[in-house]
Amino acid sequence: MLLLSAGELKQLLVMKDVIKAVEEAFLELAELGAKSPRRTILEMPEYNGSVLFMPAYLQRSKSLSLKVVSVYPDNLKMGLETTSSILCLIDPETGTPLAVMDGKHITAMRTAAMTAIAAEHLARRSTESIGVIGAGVQAEYQLKGILEVKSAKRVYVYDVLVERSRRFAVKVREELGLMVQVEESANDVASKSDILIVATTSKQPVFDGGVLAEGVHIASIGWVGPEGRELDTTTVKRAKVVVDTKEGVLSESGDILIPIREGAITVDHIWCELKDLVSNRKKGRESEEEITLWKSVGVGVADAAAAKLAYQKALEKRVGLWVEI
Repeated sequence: MLLLSAGELKQLLVMKDVIKAVEEAFLELAELGAKSPRRTILEMPEYNGSVLFMPAYLQRSKSLSLKVVSVYPDNLKMGLETTSSILCLIDPETGTPLAVMDGKHITAMRTAAMTAIAAEHLARRSTESIGVIGAGVQAEYQLKGILEVKSAKRVYVYDVLVERSRRFAVKVREELGLMVQVEESANDVASKSDILIVATTSKQPVFDGGVLAEGVHIASIGWVGPEGRELDTTTVKRAKVVVDTKEGVLSESGDILIPIREGAITVDHIWCELKDLVSNRKKGRESEEEITLWKSVGVGVADAAAAKLAYQKALEKRVGLWVEI
C-alpha cells in the first residue's frame, strides 16, 4: 500500500488537473448516477467537534474512496488547525487498499476545484475584485481555484483574527502578485467584491446580505451543520442558489435550512446542483445583474476523483512510501 503525505500531494496535484478530474466526476454523477452516499456524521458535543465519514465510487475511473474528516473549531485556541483528514483509496475490483493519503490537501484541492467550476458558470465574464471572508488555509485554495477560471486585479480580505488577514495578504501578494487590501469588517469586503469567497467556521451570519452589489457571485464553503450558518437569510433570498448536492445541503447546511424554516424561501429556491451545470441541463448566470450563490458542504465523488489522480501521478513519478500492513 502506498502512503502519501501532504507535502507529496502538493508536488503531485496541479489545480487545473484537479478541476478537470472533478468536472468529469460531476458529469458522471449526472449521466450515470455515481455512488456517493450521504456522509455519516458523529457529533462530539463535549469537545465541540464533528467527525465525518465520506465514501464514494466512480465507475468510469474505477475510483473507490473513503475519507474521514474531523472538524474542531476550538482547536484554534490550542494553536491547532480546525480540520484534519485522512483518505483511503481502494481497488474496486478486489477491495484491496491501494493508498492512504493526507485528506486535508485532497479536500482543499477538490473543494477549490468545485468552486472554480461553479464560478465558471455563475460569475460574470468580467471580474476585477475577489473578496475573502475567513482567511484560513481553505481560502488560499479557493482563491487559487477561482483564478484558474477568472482573472482579478485586486483582493479584499477580512478575518476575525487580524494577524491571519495580514499573513494571507502577504502570501497572496508574494505568490500571486495581486494587490491585497485588509478590510476592517466583513461588510466592507462583501460590498466591494465581484466574487466573494466565504470560508468560515462561524455559526452566525458574518455579513449583511443587504450590502451586496448586483451581479456578485458568492462562493460559500463554510460548514457548521444544520443549526449554524455563515450567510444571512437576505443573502440566500437575493441569490440564485446552486449546490453541490441537494441531499447534502438539505440535511447539513444551516445556510439553506434556516431560511427554509423561517419561511423566507422554499426548497424550490435551489436552482440546481453542480452536475446540472456541468451537463448543461441548467443554465448558470443569465444576466449581469443577478446575484449567484454557490453553496457546498462537500461530496465524496470529488474526493474520489482527486485521490485517483494523485495515486496515478504518484505511480508515474515514483513518489510516496510503500508499506505492508
